[in-house]
Amino acid sequence: MKRFSQYFILSFFLFLSGAALAQKTDAAAPGILVLNHIAVHVVNLEKSTAFYEQVLQLQKIPEPFKDGLHTWFTLGVAGQLHLIQGAEKATTHNKNEHLCFSVKSIEDFIANLTKHNIEYTNWPGTAKAPTVRVDGVKQIYFQDPDGHWIEINNDYPKN
Repeated sequence: MKRFSQYFILSFFLFLSGAALAQKTDAAAPGILVLNHIAVHVVNLEKSTAFYEQVLQLQKIPEPFKDGLHTWFTLGVAGQLHLIQGAEKATTHNKNEHLCFSVKSIEDFIANLTKHNIEYTNWPGTAKAPTVRVDGVKQIYFQDPDGHWIEINNDYPKN
């Protein structure tokens, strides 16, 4: 019985140390992809930069090119959003291809959209009406100046 107890205790500590090591190394393990950035091709960089700064309230970060054709925003741990001027014209985009951001309060975000005269819809297209997913998450959709679809939902991490 004593040998079993020693084996059990040793196994328990090995398990704990292995679990702790796995938690420290999983994020940086080789072969795991980490999102670096999303690039969005825009017609008018100044107009799109103002939109993402004022409407989405994203924070600009330095970009290395300094050529007047790029604006970079931080997305926190999710990476970066890069706006790149050069699209010839705004095009029609399918709503299924969209960027999605989560907010703590969708009502506060809607107030900001209203302040900037940005129209939003639910998934089917009804104006000023959020979609409520089966899991209770509220979603709204709108377009940036180039017609790219953006979803805002309240599936914000609860820490």
